[in-house]
Amino acid sequence: MLTASRTGTEDVVAALDAGADDFIMKPFEPPKLHARIQAGVRIVELDLMLRQKLKELQEALANVKTLSGLLPICAWCKKVRDDKGYWHGVDTYIKSHAEIDFSHGICPECKVKYFPHLAEKVE
Repeated sequence: MLTASRTGTEDVVAALDAGADDFIMKPFEPPKLHARIQAGVRIVELDLMLRQKLKELQEALANVKTLSGLLPICAWCKKVRDDKGYWHGVDTYIKSHAEIDFSHGICPECKVKYFPHLAEKVE
């Protein structure tokens, strides 16, 4: 706000309370006006940058897949029941509901149970 008629402290406070970002009284010095304009430009640029970052964060959040709540799982075969009542292997279910890829291996207990002839050779 640039003014010559309103110069009191209460006028400055009222203008800033009403939404003015700055208050300059006439006569003004050009270097001070230029510095205040540059400060305003920085504020606008920061606001634009924050809006862009907020948009990017909202888009990223929309793309995040999460698992939450109760997950029905078979106590014997460990298949998981989806919302439509179909049963899937736990790896298939998790892969379709999260940003995860699986690689398969064999744990030591299963190696002994399912491949005893291989487990004996390793030991």
